[in-house]
Amino acid sequence: MRVVVTGGAGFIGRILVRRLAGRGDDVVALVRDPAKAPYLQRDHVRLVTSDLASVPALITQMKGADAVIHAAGQYRIGIRASERDAMLDANVGATERVLDAAVAAGVQRVVYLSTVNVFGDTAGKEVDETYRRDERLGFLSWYDETKYGAHLAAEKRIAGGAPIVIVEPGQVYGPNDHSLASGQIEHAYTGRLRYVTFPRVGMAWVHVDDLVDGMVVALDRGRIGESYIMAGAPLRIGESVTIAARVGGRKPPRLTMPVALMRMMAPLNDRFGGLPGMPGNLSETINAGGKVTYWARSDKAQTELGFKARSLQQGVADTWRPLGANPDAPSKD
Repeated sequence: MRVVVTGGAGFIGRILVRRLAGRGDDVVALVRDPAKAPYLQRDHVRLVTSDLASVPALITQMKGADAVIHAAGQYRIGIRASERDAMLDANVGATERVLDAAVAAGVQRVVYLSTVNVFGDTAGKEVDETYRRDERLGFLSWYDETKYGAHLAAEKRIAGGAPIVIVEPGQVYGPNDHSLASGQIEHAYTGRLRYVTFPRVGMAWVHVDDLVDGMVVALDRGRIGESYIMAGAPLRIGESVTIAARVGGRKPPRLTMPVALMRMMAPLNDRFGGLPGMPGNLSETINAGGKVTYWARSDKAQTELGFKARSLQQGVADTWRPLGANPDAPSKD
């Protein structure tokens, strides 16, 4: 196939591009600056400069493509108010433009990368694709709100006949991931985590390689108009940190950053746009953490697509041992 991929230079996109090219697909990777993505250069891959800002330009770039995978987006929690417009356009505006361009270009299949965050706080439950959040309860973060808006935009186009398949991953981790959640896991594995932040927040971890495998199968045979959750077992951050430390042959940290202390710091922090080492909007970060759970079940993807998420124990070992972090430590799976 000839596949156009947005977000190809990102954490998930770079592995996706490699996987598609490795099986012989011709990949057109839309990136902001090809000079900054030399790691994408390989056979069957062509880099094209695009900021996803123009529907006519996107239509031209998609002409003749068999499929489009829209993996571009922005993931950050605790951003300043001044950064909101940029995230809104990256998550909602770009999604609308890419999907509309794909339809106009006559592309027969589109895979849109959403997130289980669209469900909001699942309150300790593992939900499935039929679950709908109560919008009256508001949103946990600006990321939460914008990705929800993008998801609705995709569903609206599906209702209008667009050939879209939606993939909803849990908390993605793996090489080159720089998220706060993944950072805690990595530092626990290497013994550098001094304290745990938000130990009660619940994640459904999915290794980036497993997610990409699932996305490729969704591209090949996912049912048009359907959504597929791709997530692992439900775990709290505190549990996850303990698992990572034990796989690395370390003791998990005893200390926890008190949420009450963070709440006291938040007004001053947010007034000045972020104190040293803190997010620009600590209040939002607290709201998205606490005892919130982002848990969802992958039964449908397992049954229809053969999706399987490796355990966090295995994923930690697969991710950080090859990078040289405590490589001789015994696994305590």
